[in-house]
Amino acid sequence: MIVAVGRLVRHGLPVTPAAVDPVLLELRGITARAVDSADVASRTAALDGTLRGLLARFSDTRYATAARALFGLPPSEPGQNLTVRRERAAELAGHEVHHFRKRVEPKLIERVAWELLADADRFTRLPMIAPRLAPVGSRQPVQADPFAWEVSEHEEHLCRLWSALYAAHAELLTVERLISLNADRIDVMHAVVTAAWRWAAARAEAIGYTTAFAPDLGKTSADELVGLAGWTPTLTEAQTSRLTEAASGGATREQFVHALHNETELGNTWINGFLAMPEPANTITAQ
Repeated sequence: MIVAVGRLVRHGLPVTPAAVDPVLLELRGITARAVDSADVASRTAALDGTLRGLLARFSDTRYATAARALFGLPPSEPGQNLTVRRERAAELAGHEVHHFRKRVEPKLIERVAWELLADADRFTRLPMIAPRLAPVGSRQPVQADPFAWEVSEHEEHLCRLWSALYAAHAELLTVERLISLNADRIDVMHAVVTAAWRWAAARAEAIGYTTAFAPDLGKTSADELVGLAGWTPTLTEAQTSRLTEAASGGATREQFVHALHNETELGNTWINGFLAMPEPANTITAQ
């Protein structure tokens, strides 16, 4: 895995089929994201997107910019060879180039390889994978029989579930981006409340889906599913239930806020959880 990631560094992003080791294309997180898991080009595009996401959220803040430059992302420029990218990365990391190449670069590559494996492990343990959509050339009517109705209803609920999960994920990303930008507090607070509404609605959908179509999975899998939306502050079971109840039944954002207008402790727990500084990540030690 480390060798395969090192090969990517030599060529730089974007990932191309000619420069990628097959072991990376077989990772569960990559095949699950590919539009067509049987197509090499599709899996290559999925790997490229996954790497960009991992590097955008690189956990070691000291070396994050250097890691992106090394892989060919800004502040590096498209088409730069490894020597130029390495020099830029070393400068950003505050190291002499030879020291960076010998001591720091291998650890950056190892960290990215570990992140890809961790990503694959998360997908391996998922109870479900989001359904893939494909272009349809003609109308596909549902046949008038109970089996067809049952299959169609299942697909309807499955799509609503993943729609809710992606909507929650988008709002949680918005919160983190605004906080990173040091945006106006009013904008941040609005986004935090919207994220609570979307997250609670997604949890309600997950509970509804598992209850109706996968009762053997139970409540635990519903919480695992909503966990796909992203990180959220730690809530008590009662607080989680209260949020979910307020968002159930297709409640609008305004209805959700109105239902919780007296829940001061719950609101403070959710809001302050985002505004608190995150725990520092383990840093790379350059000897």
